[in-house]
Amino acid sequence: MHHLSPINRIKVLAMAATKEFGKEEITDMVCSIWEPLSAAQRRLIGQHLSFKQFKKNEMIFREDEQPLQMMCLVQGKVKIFKEGMGRCQIVRVVKPQEMFGYSAFFAHGCYKTNAMAFESSVVAFIPMSIVTQLMHDGHGITQAIVTQLSTALGDSDDRTVNLTQKHIRGRLAEALMILKDHYGLADDQCTLNISLSREDLANLSNMTTSNAIRTLSSFASENLIAIDGRKIKILNEEELLRVSRNG
Repeated sequence: MHHLSPINRIKVLAMAATKEFGKEEITDMVCSIWEPLSAAQRRLIGQHLSFKQFKKNEMIFREDEQPLQMMCLVQGKVKIFKEGMGRCQIVRVVKPQEMFGYSAFFAHGCYKTNAMAFESSVVAFIPMSIVTQLMHDGHGITQAIVTQLSTALGDSDDRTVNLTQKHIRGRLAEALMILKDHYGLADDQCTLNISLSREDLANLSNMTTSNAIRTLSSFASENLIAIDGRKIKILNEEELLRVSRNG
């Protein structure tokens, strides 16, 4: 499967979500992120890679645990969140074929956040001892990891500013666009491809659940979105982007 484009690999794995995953298939997907790899490097990853299916709302890792594995989301949706005083803040969401859960290892510390499956998800694990060996053996893997860490840091800086300076409408509009960018749209090309509770949407937007509900209703009355239970349909993406940019 390594000859497929990243988007097609995700589609293939998504279609296979209802059947058992094979280790070789998952290894091919993980290796494709770091291509080109030597045959020896691919064998090393295949020998040490493991994977697990997580149920909806099942914890993947917890704050203060030791970061012993690099993780790759094979299929599903994952949230990274921080427990606060009486509520939690969703720091970011993880999309399929994205590595996560390893930055704390390079900081020589424990996890500062928690990870939980939004829905039934498959996660691959590579021991950090193998990752560091691959980094020593291949400059390309090191560059890929540095690039991802740098990108994540920049995104985190942007999110911190936006969540503290934007008004409620801007924060919620941004959250909807983030969900669209990460998980795409359903077959109708309008409905967000994720079923999200109002609490989670509020935690992603740094607001109370009641404010999230009121702002969603406001967007719906302005025909920016349509709401059907937990499903949200984007009706006017251009205007939502304008609201997000203007804060």
